[in-house]
Amino acid sequence: MSSRQAAGMVQSANVSHQILLAVKIKTESDAFGSLQVVIPPALVEEIVLNLPAKDVVLICRLVCRDWKELVDSVAHWRERCRREGFELRDASRQPNDWRQFYFLSKNPRNLLKNPRAKDKLNGWMLVENGGDGWKIEENFKSLPNDTNDICFATSYGMCLKEQLIDLRKEGYSPAFMDHLQPAIKISDWYAPRWDCGSFYKIHVELLDQKKKPIRTFEPDPVYFEQWNDQQWCQVTHVFELYGPGVRFIRFTHGGQDTQFWAGWYGIRVINSSVEICPAAER
Repeated sequence: MSSRQAAGMVQSANVSHQILLAVKIKTESDAFGSLQVVIPPALVEEIVLNLPAKDVVLICRLVCRDWKELVDSVAHWRERCRREGFELRDASRQPNDWRQFYFLSKNPRNLLKNPRAKDKLNGWMLVENGGDGWKIEENFKSLPNDTNDICFATSYGMCLKEQLIDLRKEGYSPAFMDHLQPAIKISDWYAPRWDCGSFYKIHVELLDQKKKPIRTFEPDPVYFEQWNDQQWCQVTHVFELYGPGVRFIRFTHGGQDTQFWAGWYGIRVINSSVEICPAAER
């Protein structure tokens, strides 16, 4: 690798000033008299470990064969996980792909589309749309540590909506799911109106390839009396040790008012989430 390539690599990857000061560069002349940069392998590895992982994959890996081998090595990604605290939930289940384990642990994401009602009801299938149906309404009270000002509102007939998550399409291969069986975290927020009774329900299933249930989370419905304090409530659940075969997740929730008033006096829901969490809790 030439000195010009090395300088460009350092600039592109935005290596910190402290790391640059630590680099001891030895120059040698090749047969044509051009300068070559020789950096000890251990120092190269330390530099790469201190760069953003995305830059390492998109830039460092393309520099030369040695750097490609370093970036592709199991040891590199295992060390990144160790330094950033991404530990295995079960030490007996080693990842087949440590790079995948790292990125999925570092960047957990909500697999539900449009959980905050910003795109009206798009992304949701309306299983039941009773009474006056689902509606997007303004929040009467903010969620804790959240500025979202709208929510999904139900009516006087049963209102249920759902999403079916295809794990393969979301980047979670069958081999990854079956071998690691990462934790699957469910969360949902719901609240009643203060002036009308209502109830809330949630039903989440882990499904196999034929969409048959492997595990189910379905707590009892939550009822609210009229003249309540209309506080937002959160329900959470974590699926663990569910066995092989999970290919889909079906998330269903909703409810209705209990006084059968025309309009939208039923339960409100917002900020639903489904996350795959490969690493252990820190």
